[in-house]
Amino acid sequence: MVSRIPAKRVLRLHAQGLSGRAIATSQGVARKSVAAVLQVADQQGIDWDDVADLDDAEVYRRLFPGRGEHVSVFTLPDWAEIHRQLARVGVTLKLLHGEYTDTVAAAGGVAMSYDRFCRGYEHHVALSGIDSRVGHKAGRTVEVDWSGPTMELIDPVTGEVATVYLFVACLPFSRYAFVEPTLDMRQDTWLRAHVAMFEFFGGSVPRIVCDNLKTGVISHPRDGEIVLNDSYRELATHYSAAVLPGRVRRPKDKASVENTVGHIATVVIAALRQTTFTSLETLRQAIGERISAYNAAPFQKRPGSRAGVFTTEEQPLLHRLPAVRFEVSTWVRGRRVARDGHVTWARNHYSVPWTHAGEHVDLRLTATTLEVWSADSRLASHQLLAATAVNRYSTREADLPAGGAWRAWDPGRVRAWANRIGEATATVVERIFASVPVAEQGIDPALAVLRLSRRYSATRLEAAARIGLDSVGSPRYAHLQPILATGRDRAGDRSVASAEDPGTGFVRGASYYGGDQL
Repeated sequence: MVSRIPAKRVLRLHAQGLSGRAIATSQGVARKSVAAVLQVADQQGIDWDDVADLDDAEVYRRLFPGRGEHVSVFTLPDWAEIHRQLARVGVTLKLLHGEYTDTVAAAGGVAMSYDRFCRGYEHHVALSGIDSRVGHKAGRTVEVDWSGPTMELIDPVTGEVATVYLFVACLPFSRYAFVEPTLDMRQDTWLRAHVAMFEFFGGSVPRIVCDNLKTGVISHPRDGEIVLNDSYRELATHYSAAVLPGRVRRPKDKASVENTVGHIATVVIAALRQTTFTSLETLRQAIGERISAYNAAPFQKRPGSRAGVFTTEEQPLLHRLPAVRFEVSTWVRGRRVARDGHVTWARNHYSVPWTHAGEHVDLRLTATTLEVWSADSRLASHQLLAATAVNRYSTREADLPAGGAWRAWDPGRVRAWANRIGEATATVVERIFASVPVAEQGIDPALAVLRLSRRYSATRLEAAARIGLDSVGSPRYAHLQPILATGRDRAGDRSVASAEDPGTGFVRGASYYGGDQL
């Protein structure tokens, strides 16, 4: 296209003695384009001395007057006014385009499409050197990050030095800042810093923009869905917010907090460098004073201060804080609900609605409670049993099936079951309890015997118990199960044949084992 010809450079190189072919090759333009410039210049009597002091655009206009000029048929908006209106709460380019369309239609002009309108505003921002306000709405976003520079605490007794990390937050619209000192950057600390931040602001915002640290974002692929940390997503849900992590290695996605981190290095860290702190609370108070002064300081390039803009324009638009303070929690995945309707945690047992027996559930643990979740539904909530408790049950009546409450096995309940089966079975159970020093030690062996009634029936177990009592003083599962498995309870006890039975061999009598008789 002729409109792309660097006409001034063509004339300069031609004056230096280069041929048309050499000019075309060095400038990357077509030979016909170079020839067109030289031909028009020759016709108009223009040489290099005539245009040496002119800029490229003016040289092109003198050689090709009117070419490439475009007169828009659209009515142009007042871009400066558009930019001012965008700073107001709730005002969008879509809304302003609708108002612009109505105004142009009333005047009988031709209005731009929404796409052209947006590109026109972007062009105005680029030419005027101002920042677009599309992304900075009052009460809409908070940006958070850890400060790279750190501070120190000194133990007054041992002299040990501890590193203090600074959590920094900033509201992009007002640039109102918050700083929280911490002793580590772990998951719980990250979440508690957010809670302190929202309480400092006196409200929450719909969007949280963070970095891609593991305490907030598990993975942020170039293509695909962002995977957030469970606890961080839970905190955002509690405050009715959405986590929108910046792109990997794109600090400009959270430019406001990055800028604030730089200011904090001067306003807080450098200003307090000569002061020795021995407790985190003292340091937090000193940082709070410095941040209050920083927020109250007047802007350099616009009227007002961070605190003034926040108080008058942004704070009234923040969402009200939840009635209940967020409690930091951890998740345990894939715990199986036992057949008795309890899930085990830390060697104790917590009830779950009995219809979920056999399923896998997730546990949410706080400092005081244990919650059982299946997908997005909370099935049960329990007060955590003491850390010293072992094999304790926390059972809610509502979790049990109708027809009687679940209760743990005890000797009385075991004896009652044995009595329902029969006298011989009850005798077997009594002898089991008599053989152990503590009654609770006999519960499992006794239940092993009684559960044979579920496999072979109560009648057969009673018959096997009679046989076992005849042959063993205190029969147990190991004695009764073979009797039932081989069917000896149905045929009677034939393990010991009588002496008169001609079909048997010689059997020594009791007198044989009586020892020496004198």
